[in-house]
This record gives sequence, structure tokens and C-alpha cells, in this order.
Amino acid sequence: MGIFSMLRRDESAKKTARQAMKEAKSTKGSAPADSGGAVQRLIDSVRDIGLDGKLTYSSAADVARKAQRGRARKRPEKAVRRIVRSHRRGVTVAGFLTGLGGAITLPVLLPTNVMEFYIQSTRMVGAIAAVRGYDLDDPEIRVRVLAALVGEESGEVLKNIGLGPVAGVAARGVAGRLPSTPQSQVASAVGSRILKRFALRSSRLFGKAIPGLGGVLGAMSDRSQLNKIAEAAKRSFPQVS
Repeated sequence: MGIFSMLRRDESAKKTARQAMKEAKSTKGSAPADSGGAVQRLIDSVRDIGLDGKLTYSSAADVARKAQRGRARKRPEKAVRRIVRSHRRGVTVAGFLTGLGGAITLPVLLPTNVMEFYIQSTRMVGAIAAVRGYDLDDPEIRVRVLAALVGEESGEVLKNIGLGPVAGVAARGVAGRLPSTPQSQVASAVGSRILKRFALRSSRLFGKAIPGLGGVLGAMSDRSQLNKIAEAAKRSFPQVS
């Protein structure tokens, strides 16, 4: 089952995505006023569904195990390539379907696509981290997964909350280094950035898009953004020695 199908069955997820988009527009890119806002709830859902799975949606750990089958068992980078390829296909198809109807269907499909894109991205980043030896139950690792969602700005986000590059040594027991900043504030900062970027991308690509062309542009944009997130994930989670 695809994520679009899953979200059609999860009304709370769809409602949260729509509310987050409205909140992002009303705050004009600034951080949500409180940690219980729609953007915060969206990021919490993205993190939990992407990493832990939901309904028939596999967890990041399950995806990592599947990618490590066969010859990839002793070749982590082969497994990483498998993970990126499969998620690249997923967001490309979803981006195409979202923009296929142009400006007519975009207002209905865009909130679900926002949720779907970042769930896929979160699962991809988490699976890469798992393949390279990191514990996805560790609070700090979960924060670092979220930070990777902003792509090339991930290092800046981590630096702003007091976290430098992770040393590719210990896969477990790193939560003690997590700054005193509540995780909700970290998620809020990441959420504001990714929604602002997504809104900007959408207005540029779909504002004057005609049916058909919008699908191509949406697929290309989501594919490009996922590639940036994949590169950030590879940098953020070096192989554990």
C-alpha cells in the first residue's frame, strides 16, 4: 500500500497536514507560536510514522533490513543505494500525481503530498542511519534524522541547537549529549524550515502549471529535493566503526 492510500485512511494525518500548511502561511515562515501547533504535530507525525511505521507502512528499521539482504549484507553502501533508489521512485510518482491536475487539484492534493514526501524522506534517512549502525530509538539520533530533512542546511540546524557532527564511533548511548533544548523546539525549527521551502517550491512550480506539465514539474522537484536530503543523510550518519 502506498502512502497516499495510507493517508486516505488516516483522517487525522490529513487534517494535521492541512492545518500545518495554513499555519505556515499565517506565520509567514516564522516559528510556530507554541509547541502544540499544527506544524509541531505534523513533524511529530512525520517522525513517528517515518521511523516507526504505521498501518501497512514499514518502519525505517524494516526497510534497512530488507535493503541489507543478499550481497548487501556485508556492503552497507550497496544497501544505502537501494534505499535511496526505492524512495526516489516513491516521491517521483507522488510528485507527478500531485501536479497532474495542475492548479485545479493542487489545493486538495498538496497537503497530503507534503506529509507523504516528508514521511518517505524520514524513512529513507532513518534506514540509512540504521544500515550504518545507529540506534533509531535513541532520542539524539531521531533529532538528527529530522535535521537531515532540511538538506544542505542540516549542519546549521544542528549547530544552532548545540549539536556538532556525530562521531562515527558509538551507535548507542549518545542521548546524554542531547542539549537541554526540548525536542519539541528542535522539531518546530525543522518544521518551519521545511514547510517554508515546500510552500516556495509549490508556488513557483504549480502557480501557472497546466494539467500534465504540473505532474512533470512536481516529479522533478520532489526527486531533486529527496536527492539533497539523501546527501545530507550520508553526511550526517557516517559508518559506525
